[in-house]
Amino acid sequence: MKLLTLMVAALLPLAAEALEINDASRAQLEQLDGIGVATAERILAERARAPFAGWSDLQKRVKGLSARRVQQWQAQGVTVNSERAEFTAVAPRPAAGGKEQGR
Repeated sequence: MKLLTLMVAALLPLAAEALEINDASRAQLEQLDGIGVATAERILAERARAPFAGWSDLQKRVKGLSARRVQQWQAQGVTVNSERAEFTAVAPRPAAGGKEQGR
């Protein structure tokens, strides 16, 4: 039991380390959920032109990156230019009939 605890403690810093898109190798990119050879190539080609400024820059410049895919990467701890996650506030939906309830 003591050995298991020591092994887990030794591995925790590695698991907590975030993957930075601007520094990631091809192999590291291909280990992300939903990324294959073609997407890794597009990321590397765009990054060679200039580092990504943030999440929105990555999405603008790399064709085929859906918001869902970006959210998956953010949940995995991926960063872009040290930016962890880019959350956009969503306006609440109006109640049925377009009127607010309770008024």
